[in-house]
Amino acid sequence: MAATPQNTERSTVAGGAKRSRSMPSRVVPPIELPASVDELARAAAAQLGWNGVVLPEITILGRKVCVVAKLRTDVHAERIAMGAGPVADRATVDTWTWPELAGTAPAPAAEIVGVLAVARHWRTAMASAVPFARYGEAAMVLPSPAVLTEDYVGNCLPRARAYGLAVVTADPNAVVDLDLEGRTERVLLAEDPVSRLVNELVYDHLLRTAEAPASH
Repeated sequence: MAATPQNTERSTVAGGAKRSRSMPSRVVPPIELPASVDELARAAAAQLGWNGVVLPEITILGRKVCVVAKLRTDVHAERIAMGAGPVADRATVDTWTWPELAGTAPAPAAEIVGVLAVARHWRTAMASAVPFARYGEAAMVLPSPAVLTEDYVGNCLPRARAYGLAVVTADPNAVVDLDLEGRTERVLLAEDPVSRLVNELVYDHLLRTAEAPASH
């Protein structure tokens, strides 16, 4: 049966709308890091004045971070003599804070200067940095285009100030600059099983990296 003019018009309009919806929209290229994560972490640590070994990026507590740390050589020597190397087993480390075992637990062999989260977007970096800001210095490293947005000014900066996070930016030539200083007067958590586990993982990472002797 032939379609009536009315049906033909509806079909044409519907088809035109479908074709219109299927047209691709303008794709905005994602913001990229101007250098490798490890390179940016080293530059940011220098900008922040953090002295120590800038360890390669590692996943700790499910977050990808670069830790700046020093080896406590006296404690390290004592632990070697006792045969107590780094312990990555969380259940074992948890017992070190028990009152009845605290006196026999090995001392922390790493001094964590600060933790850096390098990412293309502030939300990713903040999610990685915040868990470590509860125990010490932490900072985000972002490409400079990522901070030139209303979202960054209105949403990131207030949260970063609240958590005491520093923000370092890297321009397209990988030149870094300090956009926000970290807040040092915030209340930090005392040593607990989580901080002891982090210290053991960093201790192990220090021993595994070729730069470890530089911490002497």
